[in-house]
Amino acid sequence: MITEAELLKLLTEIESFRVERTIAMDKTDKFAQAICAFANDMAASGLPGYLLIGADDKAGAPSGLKVTDQLLQNLASLATNGNVLPAPALTAYRILLSSGLGEIAVVEVQPSTLPPVRYKGQAWIRRGPAKGIANEAEETILIERRTAAAKTFDAQACVGASLSDLALDLFTATYRPQAIDAETIADNHRPIENQLASLRFFDPGRNLPTYAGLILFAKDLLGWLPNAYVQYVRFDGPDMGADVISEKRFQGDLLSVVRDLSAWVGLITSTHPVRSSPLEERMVADYPESAVRELLMNAVLHRSYEAASPVRFYQFSDRIEIQNPGALYGVARPENFPHQTAYRNPVIAEAMKTIGAVNRYGRGVERAQIALQKNGSPRAEFIFGDTYFASIIRIRP
Repeated sequence: MITEAELLKLLTEIESFRVERTIAMDKTDKFAQAICAFANDMAASGLPGYLLIGADDKAGAPSGLKVTDQLLQNLASLATNGNVLPAPALTAYRILLSSGLGEIAVVEVQPSTLPPVRYKGQAWIRRGPAKGIANEAEETILIERRTAAAKTFDAQACVGASLSDLALDLFTATYRPQAIDAETIADNHRPIENQLASLRFFDPGRNLPTYAGLILFAKDLLGWLPNAYVQYVRFDGPDMGADVISEKRFQGDLLSVVRDLSAWVGLITSTHPVRSSPLEERMVADYPESAVRELLMNAVLHRSYEAASPVRFYQFSDRIEIQNPGALYGVARPENFPHQTAYRNPVIAEAMKTIGAVNRYGRGVERAQIALQKNGSPRAEFIFGDTYFASIIRIRP
């Protein structure tokens, strides 16, 4: 957090590539564009950018805005609502100036390690004190910067793979229209490699697809990642010693896996009526469909794709267990779960938000618990293993 003295200096200096001031308090598009531009850090400063809300640009002083908790919550949600992708690291806070000068809402945005960052499909940058949409040359600079610093597995290039290993029609016809705005697509005359690279699916420096590109569009994903599938088994009893009633493997590109899993969850979570009063019935399920889907998508998103095991989706006579390889990641710990989220696969997380498999970042567990409560089911339980994470959904009593 910046200090009061630092804030006063930012209020009086001219705007720069690191500062934007506004008196508006409800201009969501304007705020998100500024956040996107700061995250892209076109100047490669490595320093945070600051959106100052309640700051009169002409007077160089607070405008008299009352900074409410709701305003700060709304600002913080710009990092999680899925419109700015990949999700930026930001902090929203209030600074109350001494001597009754007023108060300012500050949004502090860290440079992204996965540029280009886009807001509603457009990559915004700052050119000195002004912001605008990045042109092709500017996007290329951002792409090269990201590929040089790629740290997560999904953003790394897959040695041995090539463009011919990708189903490019799946990218151009299905994914690209959801990820990039129509105007940009209409004006897009760049080679397919550059288009993939702008969304972190291709490393142009090494001329190789990234692992995220393979996970999304590979013609034969298991040829590169043999355990990148979901294994469903239904047991006729409470443990794995029981007879197997049915089993199924969900594999292929991520779009197909997500679609097929969603359909399958609908089949195994049918509802039935129960009497809630002498004159009324309501529909309930042994397992609410939305809760199972949320926790299953959570497993696909957060799994370790390097691990030597698939996501396990097991249905017993009294519960469903979903186990993904890979323990809690980064700053996420059992004591702060599910309120603290860290992404092992940030490019995959962006893709799942783009295709609608994730509605909002960091809310899957909460949404599942709400669905369970409405259904009259026990709350989901979680196991925090050293090499895996598991969710348990008990059958409705």
